[in-house]
Amino acid sequence: MLVPLHFILNSNNNQATISYALVCNFIWKPLMIKNMKCKIFAFIGCCLLSFNDVGAQEKDLVKYVNTLQGTDSEWALSYGSTYPTVGLPFGVHFFSPQTNKNGEGWKYQYKANTIRGFQQVHQCSPWMNDYAVFSLMPAIGTLKVNEEERALKFSHDQETAKPNHFAVRFDVGIKAEVSPVERGAHMRFSFPAAQPAFLVLDGFLKDCEVTILPKERKIVGYVNNGRFVPENFRSYFVLEFSQPFRAFGTWENVNGKIKKGNATDYGKGIGAYLEFKPGVQVEVKTASSYISPEQAQRNFDQELAKNKNFEYTRKAAFNTWNKLLNRVLVEGGTEAEKATFYSCLFRANLFSRKFYDLDGAGKPYYYSPYDGKVHEGYMYTDNGFWDTFRAQFPLSNILHPEMQGRYMESLLTAQQQSGFFPTWSNPGMSGVMIGNHAISLLSDAWMKGIRTFNSDSALNAYYHEATNRGFWGGSNGRDGWKDYFTKGYVPLGEVHESTAKTLEYAYDDFCAWQLAKATGNKFYEGIFAKQMYNYKNVFDPDVNFMRGRLANGDWVPDFDPVEWGGAFTEGNAWQYSWSVFHDVKGLIELIGGEDRFNAKLDSFFTMAQDIKYGSYKQEIHEMKEMLLAKMGQYAHGNQPTQHVPYLYTFSGQPWKTQKQVRMVTSQLYNATEKGYPGDEDQGQMSSWYVLSALGIYSVCPGTDQYVIGSPVFTKATIRLDNGKAFVIKANGNSSQNVYINSARLNGNTYDLNYIRYADLTEGGLLELEMSDAPNTSRGTAASSRPFSLSSIQ
Repeated sequence: MLVPLHFILNSNNNQATISYALVCNFIWKPLMIKNMKCKIFAFIGCCLLSFNDVGAQEKDLVKYVNTLQGTDSEWALSYGSTYPTVGLPFGVHFFSPQTNKNGEGWKYQYKANTIRGFQQVHQCSPWMNDYAVFSLMPAIGTLKVNEEERALKFSHDQETAKPNHFAVRFDVGIKAEVSPVERGAHMRFSFPAAQPAFLVLDGFLKDCEVTILPKERKIVGYVNNGRFVPENFRSYFVLEFSQPFRAFGTWENVNGKIKKGNATDYGKGIGAYLEFKPGVQVEVKTASSYISPEQAQRNFDQELAKNKNFEYTRKAAFNTWNKLLNRVLVEGGTEAEKATFYSCLFRANLFSRKFYDLDGAGKPYYYSPYDGKVHEGYMYTDNGFWDTFRAQFPLSNILHPEMQGRYMESLLTAQQQSGFFPTWSNPGMSGVMIGNHAISLLSDAWMKGIRTFNSDSALNAYYHEATNRGFWGGSNGRDGWKDYFTKGYVPLGEVHESTAKTLEYAYDDFCAWQLAKATGNKFYEGIFAKQMYNYKNVFDPDVNFMRGRLANGDWVPDFDPVEWGGAFTEGNAWQYSWSVFHDVKGLIELIGGEDRFNAKLDSFFTMAQDIKYGSYKQEIHEMKEMLLAKMGQYAHGNQPTQHVPYLYTFSGQPWKTQKQVRMVTSQLYNATEKGYPGDEDQGQMSSWYVLSALGIYSVCPGTDQYVIGSPVFTKATIRLDNGKAFVIKANGNSSQNVYINSARLNGNTYDLNYIRYADLTEGGLLELEMSDAPNTSRGTAASSRPFSLSSIQ
């Protein structure tokens, strides 16, 4: 086949897909003409070089990211409960400006007008607090060490808030900047002339040791703070300054006592201060390690020593983020939608964080937050699986399969070191929330071909998890496990949130069954084959809802589906009655068939927003966020209902999924300080948006399917780890044209309401024709519907 050269050079197709064979087919015959051979070689070579250059160029996508997204939050109402993170993807340490006092969960609040420090941070949720924290803060004129007194006023129009660079110019004229490396940061403080310049190091809460080395222009030491850490936990740090010290000393933040000229100190809340000449610009490089002071210095040497100045570090961090963001290139849509998308994609790639260093030979090793010992290999932490099993891990399985393989191995290692899976690590075991969702991660990885771990070991560990209650309670082991196995449900009484736990245990047992079945483990397949249907035992057909149940089998009296708490976790019966991810068909049958199921879904999104406080006895922030969403009882601000818009694809009305998903993406998300409809939760809410904006979502992790919704953009190109690309085109897409009229996968008519993981990773094209009117005949057949357990049993 001969292809005109102008077609090759001007094609709108993905340039990476044009094969060498295609080009050679064009040039072969001309090259046989002896007299023209050299000229044609030169011409074709230049064309191909230009073509490759164009293909290799990356767009500046960092410009769309606003790290202030979600920061206008507080205890009573969350628009994300985030902070303006300065860090690299899944970095060991992040940094952030600090507006609130030491120890407060909401470390940066958009409504504040002062900053009191620039912290090393690791916080994955304000409800969990932070660990391994210290901060630096500039000052001029008179030395002020107290966190309230040293706070400086600023305005948001003087802020730059990007993943690679946070900068602020304070009202007093000081400019402070931070850029990240993986295990530290590079800071720059520019002081106005004519007044003494200071930097104050605050050791945060608990113990801190500092040693000031004036000749080397360094401070070294460690901090030991955090709730879920071993007794011997320490974060060793090295700080190197570009300017000589005019004076120095130590202080402590309990009573504010200053020791001028003192070079070393140890104790609760110990800190240090340095004085520089007026008008100076000071660059600070800092690196930390949980292993040893020597490893902290090695991290410094590996990641910062070569960085000749702040701009070098800033640009390197920009390149790292821009490369990652360019792996999901969206086209079409508005600039505001792109800002929302890339701000969410940024947050989807922060947690779980790496918790390992590289030794002198470049091999990974780590201090374990579970047993307090140093081990070889990889470790990851800071994640609550109750939140993130739903979307954050399924997204990472697409973008980062190699990292996910390491992560799954580290899960089993953590279980061996602590006795249980770390279902919410921060960085050690906590037991916060409910469910045993580590098995969801493991099963989901296995079903998608990420098989770096021993499946039998995973099943053994899960069986231990499901038949024991851990020291921490909650998600540490299994509350009510004996009743769950013997009665088929967890009774309400001694165990709170019992129906929510029954539903999530049933899903987790499905994941174990799925892994056992896929790997030929008949023993565990048999054990969990019955338990995965236990969701049926908490469904009351008389009221047509999931409901709390007593130990004698009776239903909890005085039922009201809008009453929060009791048998449910941060929700009510309306919200939890859809929590059967693995068997939606079975749920449809319980509710009374497709017509009743669809009518109930319709009501869910449109009904009155009545609330009864129930066992919470007061309004909690999730209730207020549901009211602000104005979508009936649908509470997107919390995890249990985030899959519900996609359930119409299981019940013969996929066009309603398309409409509802687009309502959520357009009405509940943006890139501003009020950018989320609730807690962002370690990348979960951001990952929901990223997947949904691409047009897919993981309703049932533990299978290889992503359910099709309605994409936000006219085109999205996902560049995969294996060098291939998957393209999703939505022709005619707009804010009105939200319905899929027809679909083709790699040129073939496609009537399914889901796409498989292998379809994505093999590369290809999903092409949708969008319309402003629903196509009520496409995707309605039983064969078009996503996975349900009852369909295969």
